[in-house]
Parts: sequence; C-alpha cells; structure tokens
Amino acid sequence: MTIRFAAPTDAPAILAIYAPYITDTTITFEYEVPSVDAFAERIRTIQQQLPYLVAEVDGRVLGYAYASKHRERTAYQWSVETSVYVHPDGHRKGIARQLYTRLFAYLRQQGYYNAYAGITLPNPKSEAFHQVMGFEPIGVYRQIGYKLGAWHSVAWFQLVLQPHQLNPTAPIAIGFIER
Repeated sequence: MTIRFAAPTDAPAILAIYAPYITDTTITFEYEVPSVDAFAERIRTIQQQLPYLVAEVDGRVLGYAYASKHRERTAYQWSVETSVYVHPDGHRKGIARQLYTRLFAYLRQQGYYNAYAGITLPNPKSEAFHQVMGFEPIGVYRQIGYKLGAWHSVAWFQLVLQPHQLNPTAPIAIGFIER
C-alpha cells in the first residue's frame, strides 16, 4: 500500500469512493454528488493549508483522508475536522488506520492541537474505529441533519494531537499541493 498526497487528477477515483456514501447513506449529509471538476477544486482548496491523502493498492485508489478547518474564527485555527473514506474492496485491510496515522503526523508537524470527527448515528464501526485511533466522545448534536427521510444525530469525537501550549504559533502550511 502506498499513502501519498492526493492530486486533483485523483478526483475521479476519490469521487467513485465517496459518491455511494452521498447517494445511499447518511454517513455524509451531502445530498448531491459533485462534479469531478468541483471535487478536484475541493482537493486543491484543502491542500493550500491541510493534507489530503490517498491510499493506493496495486495502483488503485482504495481510500482517502483529509483535514479541514474546524471553524472560521481565528481562535479555532489550531483545530481541524478529519474524514476518512474507504472503498468496500479496501475494508478491514488497515487502510483507514494508515491514512489517519499519516494524516495525524502531518497535522502535528504543522502545529495543530485538536482533531474532531463527526459521526452520524448509529455507526458503531466508525465510532469504534475512531476510539481505537485515540478519539474520545465529547457530545452529540441531536437530530441535527435531515437526510433520506429522517432526522439524524451526530456524535462528536476529539483527538488531542499534542500537548496544548500557551501562546501557540499559528499552524503552518507544508506545501501539500502536487504540481
């Protein structure tokens, strides 16, 4: 398995993994599958500051993970939200674990302190996975999203990436964009 930075040219493969989560599940609250061009732009935008990774097995993208801003206000700049998605052919092969392990290493290197993950309930596999990765449950937004004919709650999990410091320096970009 190879873990590498995503490139905008990976958008079709990544979108092929993500689209069924949009159309068939409540794992994401997105309703419409974006175009390949729009998805490639998401990759470019995120990689201006944060890592966006893919896992390849035998040349095939089977998973991806990325971080995004937690909130826009300046005081939140040391916190990110994380996501990981794996193609069904890659389940139970350690892909998500390796993606998150590498993602967290980059985030620490950049100077981030907190990672958050929102998990639509119920999703015991994702909850267990995040807890194995060191996340702790911190709360639930009840009935926050409406999709596929029902209201859904989202559990929030937090991972402390490194000990909190007073007067932290702003996180840095490391240059994740493949040119």
